[in-house]
Amino acid sequence: MNDDLQLFDEVEQRSARNRRGAKAQRARARRRRRKRVITGVVVLAVLVLLAGGVWYGWRELRGIGDIADYAGTTGESDVVVEVADGATTAQIGTELARADVVASGAAFVRAAATNDAVRSVQPGFYRMRTKLSGAAAATLLTTAESRVGQLEIRGGTQLDDVALPNGDVVPGVISLVAKATCADLNGQSTCLTADVLREAMSAGDAAALGIPEWARAAVANAEPRRRLEGLIMPGVYNVKPGGTAPEVLQALLSSSMIRMQAAGMPGATEPTGFTPYEVLVIASLVEKEAINADFGKVARVVYNRLARPMPLQFDSTINYPLDRQEVRTTAEARATPGPYNTYLNNGLTPTPIAAVSAEAIQAAVNPEPGDWVYFVKCSTDGTSCFAATQEEHDANVARARAAGVF
Repeated sequence: MNDDLQLFDEVEQRSARNRRGAKAQRARARRRRRKRVITGVVVLAVLVLLAGGVWYGWRELRGIGDIADYAGTTGESDVVVEVADGATTAQIGTELARADVVASGAAFVRAAATNDAVRSVQPGFYRMRTKLSGAAAATLLTTAESRVGQLEIRGGTQLDDVALPNGDVVPGVISLVAKATCADLNGQSTCLTADVLREAMSAGDAAALGIPEWARAAVANAEPRRRLEGLIMPGVYNVKPGGTAPEVLQALLSSSMIRMQAAGMPGATEPTGFTPYEVLVIASLVEKEAINADFGKVARVVYNRLARPMPLQFDSTINYPLDRQEVRTTAEARATPGPYNTYLNNGLTPTPIAAVSAEAIQAAVNPEPGDWVYFVKCSTDGTSCFAATQEEHDANVARARAAGVF
């Protein structure tokens, strides 16, 4: 009996083990099936993504994507577009799209990828045409004739034109600005005349024009036609054709003030004991009287003469209101009273007398040490000889005459 019961128990145990094994096997099979399904889904998803990427790339390379692009190569109307300093190709494309030159910035970017000249486009204003294809816009933008509004002012340039002894005329700042405003847009000229610019300069509100606060009191006392003398620094500017005279002048002054700040105006002038505007006047005298190598010494002569005090006796200040350029002025001109006559008047002129470079400003702020109160051009390259006494100066004059300079 006991043997039968034992046999029965063993059979039941084997049956239970078999059932558990079958159940575990079925569970393992289910897990394997789930794993295969998940793996298949992942693989399918990856294949779909890869196929989509291949399709998108092929579509873009083939140029048959949904990038908006005009088909025109001649355009419909003229428009002025600005390329900002440091603008990327994409940013240029965005600006062209905003002006409706191209249908989309992407169309321009795509065309620029095969036009190496686009990378050489300089900041400034360009006359473009509306509704151009991206390729046509890239070609037009890189054409020299499209560039408009370029303005270059050299150190020592006066507001008004200056007559040279040989009869030639050197355009002044106002004439140069007037020329820079010119463009032909849809058959209409955008040119502002010099007279229109002078009127805006003379009658415009100082703050609205962009005259800095440190210069406004002195500018208020200046002759209206000379209000902006010395406030537009030398350099290259971009002028937008089509703007009003006040807008053009304000933009120029805004750019110039950034350059003046970089040159130390007005903060660096404090140690001199003179106002920023007076330092600007001194810098303009230095600019007109000397070559760069002598700027620091001429600035020292100015300060030494002002300290004595004694008249500056600069021929450049005699020439200034006469709008001419002479190495030597006449006795009659030097005897004619006026606010710019530094032979008859002690002190500085009421305004600067020319566009002032950063180098001249630095010389006026940090003049070279010395006791000179005289100088004369004594070499054909424009170099001056400096002296502390009248006797030394007379010897330098004789030297200059012997060299045929004076």
